[in-house]
Amino acid sequence: MSKAQKLLNWVDARFPLTSLWESQWGKYVAPKNFNFWYFFGSLAMLVLVIQLVTGIFLTMNYKPDGTLNAAGVPVAFASVEYIMRDVAGGWIIRYMHSTGASMFFVVVYLHMFRGLIYGSYKQPRELVWVFGTLIFLCLMAEAFMGYLLPWGQMSFWGAQVIVNLFGSIPVIGPDLSVWIRGDYVVSDATLNRFFALHVIAVPLVLLALVVAHLMALHEVGSNNPDGVEIKQQPKDPETGLYLDGIYSHPYYSIKDILGVVVFLIVFSAIVFFMPEMGGYFLEHPNFDQADPLKTPPHIAPVWYFTPFYAILRAVPSFLGTQVWGVLAMGGAVVLIAFLPWLDRSPIKSIRYRGPKFKVALVLFIASFIGLGILGALPSTNARTIIAQIFSVIYFAFFLLMPFYTKNDAGSVPVPDRVTEATTARQVKFLALVAVTVIAAALFALNV
Repeated sequence: MSKAQKLLNWVDARFPLTSLWESQWGKYVAPKNFNFWYFFGSLAMLVLVIQLVTGIFLTMNYKPDGTLNAAGVPVAFASVEYIMRDVAGGWIIRYMHSTGASMFFVVVYLHMFRGLIYGSYKQPRELVWVFGTLIFLCLMAEAFMGYLLPWGQMSFWGAQVIVNLFGSIPVIGPDLSVWIRGDYVVSDATLNRFFALHVIAVPLVLLALVVAHLMALHEVGSNNPDGVEIKQQPKDPETGLYLDGIYSHPYYSIKDILGVVVFLIVFSAIVFFMPEMGGYFLEHPNFDQADPLKTPPHIAPVWYFTPFYAILRAVPSFLGTQVWGVLAMGGAVVLIAFLPWLDRSPIKSIRYRGPKFKVALVLFIASFIGLGILGALPSTNARTIIAQIFSVIYFAFFLLMPFYTKNDAGSVPVPDRVTEATTARQVKFLALVAVTVIAAALFALNV
C-alpha cells in the first residue's frame, strides 16, 4: 500500500472524503445522453470559483470609503484606480472579476433555458428548481451590491434609482429605503454596508444554496434531453447501473473539460481584448467618479438586469406611485420559482411537446431578449408601448401555462429509454428560436 493510500485511509477513518466524492460525483450515476446544454451547470461552478478567488484579491486593496481624499477624489474610486494602475496584476484581476460577473449571468441564463426546454423543473425535481431560483435571486442581490462598489457615476446613480424604488412600497417603503441605504441618500454608509453584504453575507448564503441545490439534484438524479427517468429502468446485473446510466467520472469529467476549455477561450478573449464589451460589461460613465450633483443623461442598470428594468418602466405609475411597477418587476422573477406547479403537462422534454408550448416558449424568449434591449435604451413612447407588449407576453407565458400545457402532446411519443441523436424537430425548433430572437432584437434596437 502506497503512502498516499495510507494517508487517504487515515483521512477516511476520520472524515467521509472518499464516500463524499463518490456520492456527489465519482460514482454518481447520470443519464448517458447529456448534450452541450449540460455544460452550463459545471461552468456556473467554475465562474463562481473565479469570482470568489478574484474577489478575495480585490478586497486586499479596495477601500469602501466614499469620502474625498486630498485630491478631491472618492477613496473608493481612487482605490479602484490604484488596483488598475499600481497593483501588480491588479488590472487582470479586476477585469476577470468584472467579466466574470457578466459571464456568470450568461451561463446561468443558458442553464435556466436548458431547464425550460427539457422540463428539469418537473417532478421529482421541484426542490432543485426552487433552490436554483433562490440562487438566481441571490446572484442578482450580489451583483447589485457589487455594482455600487466602484463608486463611479453609473454605479452611484443606478443604486440611487433602484433603492429609491423601495420607497414606493406602501407604509414601509420610506423606512425600508432608508434602512437599505443606511442614510437618507446614497452615501459612505451605503457603500460600507453594501461592501459587507457583497463580500461576506450574500456569498455565504449563495454557497449554502449551491450546496443545497447540488444535494437535492444528486438525491433525485439528473434529468436528460428526453425527459426519461433512468431510475425507473432495471439495473444491468453486470455493472449494477441503470440501463441508460453511466458514472459521472470519468465520462462527464472529461466531457466537461471540453466545455471549460471553450469557455476559458471566450472568457480570456473578452478579458484581454474587450473587457468593456462596448460599454455593456463596464459602462463608460462608470469611469467617471461619482458626483451627487451631476446626473447622467441616461441611467440604466447592467445588461443582465435590463429585462426586469424594462418591465418596471413599462408599468405606468398609478395615483402617483410606482409600486405596481416594482411589484411587476419582483413578480417577473418570483414567477420563475412556480414553474413546477404551473406546467400541467406530463411530458418533460421539448422534443415530445406539442406546438402550443413550443410557440409559447419562442414568444417568451423573444420577449425576454426584447425587454433586455429596451431596458438598456432611453425610454420613448414607442419603446414603452413595445415594452408593455413584451411584458404581457412574458407574464402570459407563466400565468396561462396551466391552460396551454394541458393536452399538448406532440406527434412523437415519449420513448421508454433515452435516445442519443438530436431529432430533426429539435433542430428546427432551435432554428425557430434563433430567428425569432434575432428578429425581436433587431426590432427592439430600431424602435
